Amino acid sequence: MRKHYLIEVAQNDQQIVFCPAKLIKEKTIKRIAFGSKSMEVEFLPHPDKDDRIVISRKIQEKIQFPYFKVPLHAFLEKEILYIGPLVGIFTAGFTEYPDQPIGERTLFFSKLLSVSRSVGALPFVFGEQHIDWEQGTIEGFFFYENAWQTVEVPFPNVIYDRLPNRKSEANPKLMKVRNRLQKEYLIPWYNPGFFNKLDIYERLQQDASITPFLPETYPFTSFSSIEVMLSKYGHVFIKPKNGSSGHGIHQIIYDKQTDDYFCRYQDETGQNRLRKYSSLERLFQSVFASQSLERMLVQQGIHLIRKDQRPVDFRVHTNKDDHGEWRVTAIAGKIAGQGSVTTHARSGGDIKTLDEIFTKEESKIYTDKLSNVALLLSTALDNNIEGIVGEIGFDLGIDRHGDVWLFEANSKPGRSIFSHPELKDFDFLTRKLSIAFAVFLTEQSLSHPEEIFK
Repeated sequence: MRKHYLIEVAQNDQQIVFCPAKLIKEKTIKRIAFGSKSMEVEFLPHPDKDDRIVISRKIQEKIQFPYFKVPLHAFLEKEILYIGPLVGIFTAGFTEYPDQPIGERTLFFSKLLSVSRSVGALPFVFGEQHIDWEQGTIEGFFFYENAWQTVEVPFPNVIYDRLPNRKSEANPKLMKVRNRLQKEYLIPWYNPGFFNKLDIYERLQQDASITPFLPETYPFTSFSSIEVMLSKYGHVFIKPKNGSSGHGIHQIIYDKQTDDYFCRYQDETGQNRLRKYSSLERLFQSVFASQSLERMLVQQGIHLIRKDQRPVDFRVHTNKDDHGEWRVTAIAGKIAGQGSVTTHARSGGDIKTLDEIFTKEESKIYTDKLSNVALLLSTALDNNIEGIVGEIGFDLGIDRHGDVWLFEANSKPGRSIFSHPELKDFDFLTRKLSIAFAVFLTEQSLSHPEEIFK
């Protein structure tokens, strides 16, 4: 385990850094760095402490180190001692209210930043309007001792992308910021972009080890293609390629006995509907009249395992840790609401732990199956998409035969499952590792930049 060091500020103007003797033993160190700022200093062994680094007030001001009493990492590379990492969390949607600087997402960010002490990093939130390109600084929003503070800091060691939606992601101004920080300043940027369902499916199809977990999925082309899938599987799902939170999902069911078609969906008022039609054409004319079908995909229906006659699927979170390794960080069951097309809580779904749904033996079997598949999928996605991926939320299903299926992969997974009181520890772990991964990226960017920027 890497060691964390408390950074103390001595009230003098000496250009001397006192640090643990073993840090500077047999090493030549000439500079100290924090984020993008560095300066030449003299290094001396600390006379009696091996768990802290002492810098002067003058050094603190020069490298723009905010004096938050959070133990940090120390990285030695090319005669420079880097303290940090300083982790910038890039987002949009800032307000003018000091207690709610990021609007309704303020609570999420305060919880995310509160892991700093356990991780040994200094995270802050910022938007494009907070960057001073001339000075190479950012007005960062820090959450320290249960309060928001803004502090001017250097450009960070790494940036964690937490843009709220696809609209902000496609904003030319924000795209320019990302490109500039990545290409001109060589700052590793992780979790960029939202996944496109069809694009993810097509990329994963290239990996033979993953194809057994992929339901047949196609872009919408014609009624005849849906007829073929209905005759094969009995039911299909129509989904938006770029949808989220279960919005716009329709289930189409074909009854061979009566030759009728049924459509289950949620209407504009949030009501779950099940309608019957005599033909597929009439169904589409009625339900999809105002929708753009070229934005839809068609997915094979799976006969899921059930609890109290209600379908069950699963949310599985994976995160890369501070060694860059994938780990399963949370698993929850989601039971569909009565008559709902999805298992989302907003449609009446219930969030449960696996132990609440299954017997102890079944829970162990399903936990192992879901974990193994989620790790395989994480590695496959990592290998097949551009950018640095640090976390994924999977929607997985298990059918009546015990086989696991991938329904969706989310690069910025929702956190509704963590409302369950028994999932609080998982909530903390996912937040902790999403920042801890920045420690690994910082270390890699200093020692093996060619691996990060290849």
